[in-house]
Amino acid sequence: MFYYLHDLASQLGEPWSDLLSGLRVFRYVTFRAMCGAGTAFFITLFIGPRMINWLRAKDWGQNVRDDDALKHHRHKQGTPTMGGLMILLSTTIACLLWVKTNNAQVWVTVATMLLMGAIGFYDDWLKIARGNHKGLDTKGKLLLQSAWMVAAFFILKANPATSEVLSRLYLPFLKDPVIMDMGWLTPVFMFFVLVGCANAVNLTDGMDGLAIGCVNAAFSAYFVMAYAVSHTLYSSYLQVPYIAGTEEIAVFCGCLIGAGTGFLWFNCHPARVFMGDTGSLALGGALAMVAILTKQEITLIIVGGIFVIEAGSVILQVGSYKLRNKKRIFRCAPIHHHFEIITKERAEQDGMSQDAIENRVVVRFWIVAILFAMLGLATLKLR
Repeated sequence: MFYYLHDLASQLGEPWSDLLSGLRVFRYVTFRAMCGAGTAFFITLFIGPRMINWLRAKDWGQNVRDDDALKHHRHKQGTPTMGGLMILLSTTIACLLWVKTNNAQVWVTVATMLLMGAIGFYDDWLKIARGNHKGLDTKGKLLLQSAWMVAAFFILKANPATSEVLSRLYLPFLKDPVIMDMGWLTPVFMFFVLVGCANAVNLTDGMDGLAIGCVNAAFSAYFVMAYAVSHTLYSSYLQVPYIAGTEEIAVFCGCLIGAGTGFLWFNCHPARVFMGDTGSLALGGALAMVAILTKQEITLIIVGGIFVIEAGSVILQVGSYKLRNKKRIFRCAPIHHHFEIITKERAEQDGMSQDAIENRVVVRFWIVAILFAMLGLATLKLR
């Protein structure tokens, strides 16, 4: 909405054109992205305590996994979940204020975030209602996600800015597409990117502040990528595909980073609220759509390396358990719990305080996530 204020001075004419010339700043993507981040951050801080109290009044609390290896997490039982709602609300409001309203790419991204958030919300609600970890069945999730990916494909195919480039496949370190037209496989490819990313982020959400810190690192990298591919000079210099309109995706990334930082205010250890599947599926879905729209889907494996490791640890653990007569590779999966247990045991042996064990593991994972994000950005230049 505020974007259109830049034209107000010229429309009003003299003497307002000089007095209101400062409104031209609303044209700039970086300015609107920063303002969007600040707006989303303060909205989250404002609604956070109220939403936490509302979730507590509804008795919508977390069900902690019944696992002896995670017995030190049992004190978190009943902590309000579904806190991802505050991220969705603040990001959406910030986008309404700071992005260009006629941009199809950004609204497809917002719609993906909200739809995945709705799926996650229903999943969380079923878990609370049933008092266990069994939420929405996998078939139901996949059906809804695949239906939206088909709809998103046709919307983006009808958009002149994305119609041609949408079906191309690019690889990191290569300047030309390896496949010029994936044809009908395009929505299938989009679906796998969405499902893979959403579930990987969901698996990462297991410790206070872990998922949102890693997600913010990934979105920071894609903020730069979205800005680069939307600029003719930068895209030409970096030899990445030029895609008109993706500058608004950069603004979206800014809004979501601000909302995520605000959520971390309440989610840092000891967490007052968890994002639940409501937040993790929404954030994973939004990240996947940003990667699709910037044509950096494969680069997501690098940028979101921490999510790949988390998902891979679960796959390896389950495979080993089934194929090697119940033998495990890790003490507990996903892998952040493995490191948490090891760090806790070492602290006990050294006689150190265990109060900050969770924070120690989380911050180290954040560091790795930032390094992966930087490595993903490096692929823009190495072509």
